[in-house]
Amino acid sequence: MRAILTLAVKSAWARRLTLGVTLCAIALASALLFAVERVRHDARQSFTQAVSGVDLVVGARSGSVQLMLHAVFRAGSATHNIRWESFAALATHPVVDWAVPLVLGDSHRGFPVLGTTPDYFRHFHYSDRRPLVFAAGQAFADVFEAVLGSAVAAELRLEVGDRITLTHGMTEAGPGHDDKPFTVVGILAPTGTPVDRGVHVNLESISAIHLDWVAGAPLPGLAIPAEFVKKFDLQPKEITAFLVGLKNRADVFRLQRHINGYRGEPLMAVMPGVALDELWQTLGMIEQTLLAMSALVVVIGLAGLLATMLASLNERRRELAILRALGASPRELFLLLTAEGLLITTLGVAFGLGLLAVGTFFFAPLLQAHFGIILQWRLFAPNEWLLLAAILATGLVASLIPGWRAWRMSLADGLTPRN
Repeated sequence: MRAILTLAVKSAWARRLTLGVTLCAIALASALLFAVERVRHDARQSFTQAVSGVDLVVGARSGSVQLMLHAVFRAGSATHNIRWESFAALATHPVVDWAVPLVLGDSHRGFPVLGTTPDYFRHFHYSDRRPLVFAAGQAFADVFEAVLGSAVAAELRLEVGDRITLTHGMTEAGPGHDDKPFTVVGILAPTGTPVDRGVHVNLESISAIHLDWVAGAPLPGLAIPAEFVKKFDLQPKEITAFLVGLKNRADVFRLQRHINGYRGEPLMAVMPGVALDELWQTLGMIEQTLLAMSALVVVIGLAGLLATMLASLNERRRELAILRALGASPRELFLLLTAEGLLITTLGVAFGLGLLAVGTFFFAPLLQAHFGIILQWRLFAPNEWLLLAAILATGLVASLIPGWRAWRMSLADGLTPRN
C-alpha cells in the first residue's frame, strides 16, 4: 500500500499544474463551507447575546418576540406603556438587584432615541458579558446631554461637544424639538449590536422635551424654554420597558411568574436568551439556504476533480499499460487512481482550513466591530467534524469513478492501449 501511495503522490506531482487548479478550487470551496458554518454558528450565539447579563426584560403584555424587537432592537412599537408606579414597585422586589427603565419613541435623523438612566451603561452588557465602553467622553449626567452609539457618530460625523435636536416619532419629517437641543457628551465604542445605532439621553430629558406637548403635538401658544424645565417635575409618568438583574438567577422563574400575574396592570417578563433564540428561528431558512449553497460549491469543486481525472485517463492509458507490464494488478491500478483523487481532496480541505484560519485572524475583529459576530477560536465543533467527514467521503466517492475506469481500461487494453 505504501508503494501505491508513493506512486500516487509522484503521479499527481507530474500533473501538478492541472491538479493544482482543481486543488485550489476544492480549497476555496472547503474554506467557504466551513466559514459559512462557523459564521452561522457564531452569529447565532452573538445574536442571542445581543443583551447579556440581563435576567428579564419587562414590558406591556404582548408577544415575547415583539417585546424583544422593541426593547432590545428598537424596532416596531410597544402596544402599551408601563406606569412608573408599577416599575417602582417591581424594582424594589426583594429578589431584584437592579432595574433600568427604557423609554422609546423619539429619534434623531432616523436613529432611535433611548431615554434611560446612567445605570444603563453600568449594567447593560452584550455578547459574553462585555460591558459598554466609551470611545470618547462619558455618560450623561444632566438633562439635555446625549451619548451616541458608534454608528450614529460615524454616519452623522458627530463628535463630543456637538449639538443635536430630536424629532418626535421615528420619521425625519415628524415635528421636532428644536427649542431644546442636546449636547453630545459621550460616544460609545462599537459593539455590533443595536446600541451602535442609538442616541441615549437621560430619562428626565424625555419628559423635559414634552412639557409643552399634548397627545403627540406641541401646544399652540405655549413654549417652555430649556432653561426653565428643571422647575418642573421631570419624573416620567410612563416608560416603555425595563431591564432587570437579579441577586440570584435561581429566582428568575419566581419573579417572572410574579410579573406575569401582576395585578396592577397587564405585564410580561421574558428571558432574553429564550426570546432571542425564538426570534432566530424565524431566520432558520436563510441560514440553512446559505449552508446548502456552500455545500453545492464544494460538490462543484469535487465534480471538477472528477472531470479532470476522467479527462486525463485517455492520456494515461500507455502509463497504465506499462504499470500492468511491470506487474501491477487491475486492483492496484484502481487503488492508485482512487488514492490520487483522495489525496487531492485531502490536500484541498487542508489548504481550505488554512485559508479559514488566516481569514478568521484578519476578519474576526471587523466582524465583531461592524456586525457584532464574535468568531470563536476553536479547532472543530462537532458539526464541523461532520462536514469534514462529508467532504472527504464525497471526495472518496468521486475518486472511485476514475479508479473503476482505470481498472476496466487496464483489463481491456492489456499491454497495447488503443488510442
